[in-house]
Amino acid sequence: MPSANLDLVRSIYADWKRGDFSHGEWADPDIEWVLVEGPSPGTRHGVEGMAEGFREWMSAWEDVRIRDEELRELDEERVLVLIRSSGRGKTSEISLPNVKTAHMFHVREGKITRFVAYWDRERALADLGLEQ
Repeated sequence: MPSANLDLVRSIYADWKRGDFSHGEWADPDIEWVLVEGPSPGTRHGVEGMAEGFREWMSAWEDVRIRDEELRELDEERVLVLIRSSGRGKTSEISLPNVKTAHMFHVREGKITRFVAYWDRERALADLGLEQ
């Protein structure tokens, strides 16, 4: 039977797969949002900081598609999601048709308290001491 943490993360991706990134009720008010690498790596704090980071990241892309391939519950507070992403750079017009990325969600009391986005799936797995 799926855990409440897996159900929460699945509900986030259900919206994202439809291209709806507007919901944030799943986030703890003091969420830490970390973009490990990519065009603008860094850490943002709070729901507004996370929203600002998402807007900044999304503003560089069009036709963004996010598909969760696998969800792994690593322990009572962490869910790793292996993702396939695609999109096209607005300025460069470079198409990224099948990028393997990963997201790590830290969950406490039904809210996401930390969200770590990895551009490189292999780095995420290495950082976590996991294998593909």
